[in-house]
Amino acid sequence: KTRSLLSVFEEDAGTLTEYTNQLLQAMQRVYGAQNEMCLATQQLSKQLLAYEKQHFALGKGDEEVISTLHYFSKVVDELNVLHSDLAKQLADTMVLPIIQFREKDLTEVSTLKDLFGLASNEHDVSMAKYSRLPKRKENEKLKAEVAKEVANARRKQHLSSLQYYCALNALQYRKRVAMMEPMLGYTRGQINFFKKGAEMFSKRMDSFLSSVSDMVQSIQGELDAEAEAMRVSQQDLISVNESVYTPDSDVTSPAINRNLIQKAGYLNLRNKTGLVTTTWERLYFFTQGGNLMCQPRGAVAGGLIQDLDNCSVMAVDCEDRRYCFQITTPTGKPGITLQAESKKEYEEWICAINNISRQIYLTDNPEAAAIKLNQTALQAVTPITSFGKKHEVHRPSQNVKNMGNDKVVPHESAGIQDSRQLIAPGTPIQFDIVLPATEFLDQNRGGRRANPFGESEDSSKDEEEDSLLQQMFVVRFLGSMAVQSDDTSEVIYEAMRQVLAARAIHNIFRMTESHLMVTSKNLRLIDPQTQVTRTSFELASVTQFAAHQDNKRLIGFVVHLSETVGEESMSAYIFESNTEGEKICYAISLGKEIIEAQKDPEALAQLMKSVPLTNDGKFMLLNDQSEEDGTIHEEGEESEA
Repeated sequence: KTRSLLSVFEEDAGTLTEYTNQLLQAMQRVYGAQNEMCLATQQLSKQLLAYEKQHFALGKGDEEVISTLHYFSKVVDELNVLHSDLAKQLADTMVLPIIQFREKDLTEVSTLKDLFGLASNEHDVSMAKYSRLPKRKENEKLKAEVAKEVANARRKQHLSSLQYYCALNALQYRKRVAMMEPMLGYTRGQINFFKKGAEMFSKRMDSFLSSVSDMVQSIQGELDAEAEAMRVSQQDLISVNESVYTPDSDVTSPAINRNLIQKAGYLNLRNKTGLVTTTWERLYFFTQGGNLMCQPRGAVAGGLIQDLDNCSVMAVDCEDRRYCFQITTPTGKPGITLQAESKKEYEEWICAINNISRQIYLTDNPEAAAIKLNQTALQAVTPITSFGKKHEVHRPSQNVKNMGNDKVVPHESAGIQDSRQLIAPGTPIQFDIVLPATEFLDQNRGGRRANPFGESEDSSKDEEEDSLLQQMFVVRFLGSMAVQSDDTSEVIYEAMRQVLAARAIHNIFRMTESHLMVTSKNLRLIDPQTQVTRTSFELASVTQFAAHQDNKRLIGFVVHLSETVGEESMSAYIFESNTEGEKICYAISLGKEIIEAQKDPEALAQLMKSVPLTNDGKFMLLNDQSEEDGTIHEEGEESEA
């Protein structure tokens, strides 16, 4: 808004400069063309009338000027035959004031505009230097010097902008004085120099000239009062604490508003300029509905950068820069990477985008919906017993097949376990997969990789060739926690609730992406870049698995782990998948059926006939190629068999 308003004032100043030059040329013609004074005064009269037709961006207060100039135009027309020997007095009372106005006031505005531009450029350079400060092992002395440089640049830009704005405001008063004062001197000169003119117009013009003089003095008084008020305001503004100019001054305890549904401010945008080279550009971003907009400096309006509906946002490490976050599209494709100026801006942008992605802005009261959403997240860390009942109401009773003994156990409808019986209160949550020390050493020693196409070497190749089922899914690890029971799938739903609530409370958006390989022997999480297996679970140790009833992309399973001899523990692992979680559950269920069927060759043959396979007869296909629901192409990218 400030820059848009500034452009209006600058446009007005440019129009005034052009008009002033034209008016000065007309007055100089009157002064220089003594022998053609009649023609010159006629041109002046026309030029005075042209003021009304000028398209000033700021026309407030010009009505009096226009009416006065109209009257002056009539006087010029009546006196155009009397101008013959006015060279000296015209030079002193008509030409000189307008020249002073142009050389003093208009030139001052132009000079202050250049100084404001230089200060803005210096601020941009210092901000770019500050943004390049490293995140790790940063030199505190260097950081303090750069922060001081930014503060000085901001103070300089602030001071130059205030002076520039004051000059533009004062110009609105001075232009009215400058338009009328020369004509006042011109008219008085005519009366003083020509007796006939005095006899013709003195009685009629005295009252008019007196009113014009009073109006000029009144405008000058308003200007003096406005200048004094602006001077006092300027002193108050530049005497603030140094922390106002220092970026990220409240990094220890910033006041963060997590209920925002719209946000605006400057961010650094990461642009790729080559295969490995990138540049960062500081631009003005703002949200509009469900869209993220960007408006470059000098642009009339903003342009669409990213559709935020159903997208996700997470913090990222990018080129050793601080406060970076990335917006990911609903399909899982990485979007733009941005850098905020401070920790407060960084967290508020992430919260605002996260709120907008849930389409809260479409509700009748978006602010109340955002507050309620965050309050719900705060309450979610407290275990409740109604979570399971909620799922029971929203879905019909179903039979759950126990893969261990092939018995069909009806779903319990007589009551659901208390959440304290499923998960102990205060159970810690792990938000990233950390390999045990022995596995870490083994993988770094041998660098053994798991290939999704069954082309890995040595023992892993033989193991995969022996597997009748291989299915890969792209997943992101959300968290894991110890559980006390695996009797029902409600323990998975409770773990999902607590993991998601903890992420919302602690503002954790970073997720580790992996490839989940489901085979007839185990579940493996594979690094998508190095193809190194991060962790592996025997399929027989997976006792419960389920997908979320509302969010189809949430999947979880419970694993029995052996800690010491005779002691076992149970842990729930929660993931977000690019595909529907039911497909992963189906693959795990099929793997368990294959394990049971391998004990009987005939049963195994019957089972393999009932599932779709690839041409080599080894791998299961989750989707038939005849499907037309638009998900085949996506599955082909995310699941490689």
